[in-house]
Amino acid sequence: MAKSNNGNSIKDADTYEALRDQGASKEKAARIANAKANDDMSPSRKGGKAPPYEEWSKDALYERAQEIGIDGRSDMDKDELIEALRAH
Repeated sequence: MAKSNNGNSIKDADTYEALRDQGASKEKAARIANAKANDDMSPSRKGGKAPPYEEWSKDALYERAQEIGIDGRSDMDKDELIEALRAH
């Protein structure tokens, strides 16, 4: 089991490094790598039934950005909120 620089356990170091090389954030890469290493999870399978962000209202996008702590959200337009949420 590899350890990342911030002390969190990464269960699939190869997947983590590949995702980081592709530009994924440390948090996102760790989530996906650890999910892939867990036999009970299938991260490559399509997720829930939520509509795409483009169908959300700006207010709903803002609330979601607030829930996960995206900085600068109050100055973002709808497209910027979508981009920030997807990058998180």
